[in-house]
Amino acid sequence: MHSESRLAPKPVITIFGTITTLSRRHRVTDNPPLYHIGFCAEDLGPTPPTTALLCGAPERARQIAMASEGVSCQKTLSENRGLNSYLLTLDTGQPLLAATSGMGAPSLSIVVNELYSVGIRRIIRVGTCGSIQEHVKVGSVVISYAALCRQGAANDIAPVEYPAAADPYISVALGNAAARLHIDHHLGLTASVDSFYEGQERVDTSANRYLMRQLQGITEEYRRLNILNYEMEAGTLFKMAGVYGFSAGCVCGVLAGRTASEAIDGKLKDQAQSNAIRVALEAVRHLENHMPA
Repeated sequence: MHSESRLAPKPVITIFGTITTLSRRHRVTDNPPLYHIGFCAEDLGPTPPTTALLCGAPERARQIAMASEGVSCQKTLSENRGLNSYLLTLDTGQPLLAATSGMGAPSLSIVVNELYSVGIRRIIRVGTCGSIQEHVKVGSVVISYAALCRQGAANDIAPVEYPAAADPYISVALGNAAARLHIDHHLGLTASVDSFYEGQERVDTSANRYLMRQLQGITEEYRRLNILNYEMEAGTLFKMAGVYGFSAGCVCGVLAGRTASEAIDGKLKDQAQSNAIRVALEAVRHLENHMPA
């Protein structure tokens, strides 16, 4: 009696156009959705994606799905807890998932665990970051080939000494994609930390003007260690990839030039995010053609 309604996703009008969403009543399987991401493997259809672009912010995942050239959104899988997920098809015919990790490593660790459970085997984080090197300008992108990982969630997954390294093929694909698109890019080391303010030595823009001694001067120390940027998820993602057995990469648009200011550059924010998205999509097209996950 309910099969017809379950097979008919409901249209929803958004600022990006009309899309379809799967409410629990309209899901096409009786298998329960995973608790946090809000969908299960069967919801991904007969030719499910094995690659996901993972964003910290739901609006960035939505931008990939609804406003990116060469991408068709087949349906919204879930908007549970703000962890928006979209089933996409590239102009090459390749299926792709755009998903949301939420802010920080604890939330990312939950989402990545569940994405792996539904069959995702390649994850590229599409994020934002703050540069700590003079030559890494706002609006450019940083491609992380490894991370200095100061994240508590990662320590629940592997020892502190366990390397937090991206898949080299993904890193090269991201770098080549940026070059083809003529986008200013930097390939290097990232500092992945747990907090936006204290952990990134923000004082001027923070409500907390006191930094523990161990964090005072940390940005200059990282700069001298040739670390390019601060962000909050890549280190844990890379460690999970090593332990779980999937491949991972990370490309982040630079929103803040920390050698000059703690503040986010609002004028170049959209450009930085758009550049990261374009690089990730171009890299996925190449990887799916030459190295399927």
